[in-house]
Amino acid sequence: MAPPTHTHTHTPTLTRRPAGADDGAPRAEEPRRGAFARAVRRNLTAHAFLIGAVLCFGFFSWYPMVREVVLAFQKTENGVVSWAGWSNFVYVFNDPDFALAWRNTALFTVLALLLGFVVPFVIALVLNEFRHARGYLRLLVYLPVMLPPVASVLLFKYFYDPGHGLFNRLLELFGLPAQQWLQSSDTAMLSLVIASTWMNMGGACLIYLAALQTIPGELYEAAELDGAGLLRKIWHVTIPQTRLILSLLFLMQIIATMQVFTEPFLLTGGAGPEGSTTTVVHLIYQYAFNFNNYGAAAALGLVLLVVLAGFSAAYVRLNRAEQE
Repeated sequence: MAPPTHTHTHTPTLTRRPAGADDGAPRAEEPRRGAFARAVRRNLTAHAFLIGAVLCFGFFSWYPMVREVVLAFQKTENGVVSWAGWSNFVYVFNDPDFALAWRNTALFTVLALLLGFVVPFVIALVLNEFRHARGYLRLLVYLPVMLPPVASVLLFKYFYDPGHGLFNRLLELFGLPAQQWLQSSDTAMLSLVIASTWMNMGGACLIYLAALQTIPGELYEAAELDGAGLLRKIWHVTIPQTRLILSLLFLMQIIATMQVFTEPFLLTGGAGPEGSTTTVVHLIYQYAFNFNNYGAAAALGLVLLVVLAGFSAAYVRLNRAEQE
């Protein structure tokens, strides 16, 4: 009897492909693409707002700056635009009002720093000591900022009226002679500074007040134990603790005051008595809209931009060196 024969059935063995093997279908990329698509859909609204903001900023900020640089080297005659080179800058530098405008702008900036930088800080120190009605006092201080600038300037124009103005009435109450606030070259610039300080100090006051409220009370207690008075506490505790805010607002105020235009334009007609309130920005306005010389206006605007940028860079560099 023959032994039974065994038929061996070979079952095919499945071999695993390496994880990174290429079988013609990019399986690893599909989840990534899906995740990217989901992330885009999830953040679509945010991206839309961001793109809109960038477009608006580019159209209303970047494009005018680039256009100004180009316009500063061009001239227009009989509707024909041609390359002017440096002739616009030569015209601006040779203008007799150029030095006068810069001198008045520098004077306004210095006076505005003496008043507009110190007064808001002092007011913030006083408000910080109040324990009741803080909200109403903040509203009262910030109210001038909420008023339209033109309305505020016209209000001060009434105050400065030489005949029936509020300021001359107050001087009469104290037996002092009336002043020609806006009609005299001696007081015109100071009058602009007073109006500008009242109009713009509200925002700085609130920023200073927020910075003061972050100072730990233990520092003042330690200063009192050392016998420090009010002025010494302000000098050794308050100012060092708010130094960063003070530096930032100092720089911002210089940039803002060197671009002053609304106050002299509405209060003194721009030039003022004997040209005492002619500023750089008002001279730019004259070039563009009174003389139709847009190339000179762009050239002077570019000079102002370079001066402010250079000052800002130097100021930031000095602050960084002091901190290191």
